[in-house]
Amino acid sequence: MSLGERSFFVPFSTLANLFKKPETIAYPKEDLDVHGVKGPSLKYRGMHANDHDVCIGCGNCSTVCPTAAINMISTGVNDAELTGANAQRPTVDYGRCCFCAFCVDACPSGSLTMTREYIFTRASEKESPLEELIWKCDEFTLEPGSRWSENPGWQCHGEETWLDLERSHMEHMTPEKRVGSFIEFVLGFTKEEALREAARCIECGICTKTCPANMGIPEYIRGIYDNDLEESVRVMYETNPLPGICGRICTHKCESVCAISHKGEPVAIRWLKRYAIDALGPDKVAEIASSAKEMFSPSGKKVAIIGAGPAGLSAAYYLSTMGHGVTVFERMPKAGGTMRYGIPAYRLPDESIDNDVRAMAEMGVDFRMKTRVGTDVSFESLRKDYDAVLVAVGFPMGRSTRIENHDHPDTGLAILLLNQIRLGEEIPVHENIVIIGGGNVAMDIARSMARLQKVKYGKVSIILTCLEGEGEMPADNEEIEESIEEGIIINPGWAPKAIELDDDGKIKGLKCARCLRVFDENRRFNPKIDEDDLTFYPGTQVVEAIGQASDYTFLSEDDLAAMGHERGRFKVSDGMDSGLKGVFIAGDIVHGPDVIHAVADGHKAARSIDTLFNQG
Repeated sequence: MSLGERSFFVPFSTLANLFKKPETIAYPKEDLDVHGVKGPSLKYRGMHANDHDVCIGCGNCSTVCPTAAINMISTGVNDAELTGANAQRPTVDYGRCCFCAFCVDACPSGSLTMTREYIFTRASEKESPLEELIWKCDEFTLEPGSRWSENPGWQCHGEETWLDLERSHMEHMTPEKRVGSFIEFVLGFTKEEALREAARCIECGICTKTCPANMGIPEYIRGIYDNDLEESVRVMYETNPLPGICGRICTHKCESVCAISHKGEPVAIRWLKRYAIDALGPDKVAEIASSAKEMFSPSGKKVAIIGAGPAGLSAAYYLSTMGHGVTVFERMPKAGGTMRYGIPAYRLPDESIDNDVRAMAEMGVDFRMKTRVGTDVSFESLRKDYDAVLVAVGFPMGRSTRIENHDHPDTGLAILLLNQIRLGEEIPVHENIVIIGGGNVAMDIARSMARLQKVKYGKVSIILTCLEGEGEMPADNEEIEESIEEGIIINPGWAPKAIELDDDGKIKGLKCARCLRVFDENRRFNPKIDEDDLTFYPGTQVVEAIGQASDYTFLSEDDLAAMGHERGRFKVSDGMDSGLKGVFIAGDIVHGPDVIHAVADGHKAARSIDTLFNQG
């Protein structure tokens, strides 16, 4: 093998060092002086140090170690109590370690470093100089910690890390194009983009703990990386029967604790879920979803589910796979609840909901649409005719501020307007609109009205204001950013005082006062308002998006009391069991609006109902 061209003078180059005095270091009596710091190079790769307050216990250091010198050991902490971390920490077997520092370069949290300590001794009981240098087998294992941290050496910076810190590119419609229609504007990953994004996952499993449904996230991402989409989807359906929906609108709490997010952008877990579902296709997805039912024979038990939202659909799927007969009662024309009638089509198209619901219908779930419990069928008859009843009605109604002139004809409640838009009904759209609210529903109605304005007037003129200050708004950051991109003006930190009218009785705008604080020191809702600091937002139409409510008119006062109803929600057992025999509760009316939490509730309720049947 050629070594390349060599200079004629190379053999003589060593002569320059022939008469130099050799430099000898007698450690520990002498230290090198490197830039005024005693010891070897500042980038020396000696013993390890690990900041346990920063370490997330992901185990990536153990995975990449070429000599199997790193083991993960339990800290004794209850793993379930930790958020964003596992209850394990690495230990280093210096009998195996080759001091390559691969572990440091692959550490996502930056907790692991190398030090300039390069002799490891551990004193014996006699602490004699000789015995201090004798290493017993069990003494080769040392947990990195503060002993070495006072003499730092090699640390990994962003440019040296092995991790891919940037998300794979994914196409979106430009704001100019998307604001003119309700077409889904997130176009999704291509196969190449999905494979690259899946490769970023280090499979630590911290995301699984954080997901309310405890989805096998590393496993289904591995399926994508291995180009085995059937396995990926099969894993999803173990804990979530609405992957096509959640792949678009999940609040993706899992991404907030992604190990990669400590140094870069978190893995796009939600979009990878969407990719697998969309790429595999609805026919194959339905086949995989319904195959779970083959494991159980019919039980003869019947369950009535009130509400076809995420909690009701989740329970319906899992109860059906367990062999139980399921009937879902839904007041609206199609299944989906607020997912279909409250979330705009540009975020969640109808076909994504239809595809997820299709599998349940093919498994034999009986959907009774346009059937209102309390009017078309009574709650008492459901309890009599079915072996168990699950109440999962969600929050289909809006709340009002009750400020002056809130009942003017040109005001409206966000959730009801969103319902009308999804039903294809025509709604009033003024040229200048003011929105009250800072959550995702407020963003949804603002962006929906912006699209209608764009079509009708050729421009967007919407002001959104809310109690919460900047950085405190409950809406997702991406929702806020996309709203601003679409021309919506957001003015946080103001409390609505009155809807002002002109001399003709028409709305001329919203008067607000500065909000200094939303919650008190006990985190109770207790706004503090500066009545002397006022502002006015002009507009001829006002929409309120300050919260949602449920409709419990089908329940008697005695039923509500027995079921643990308190301040609009229900307190239930860990198994979603209410105080009424055979009645279970799940979803938003327990934990508040959140699709993935509702899915988890539905699954939990299904298991509890199945346990009830088996005990009976």
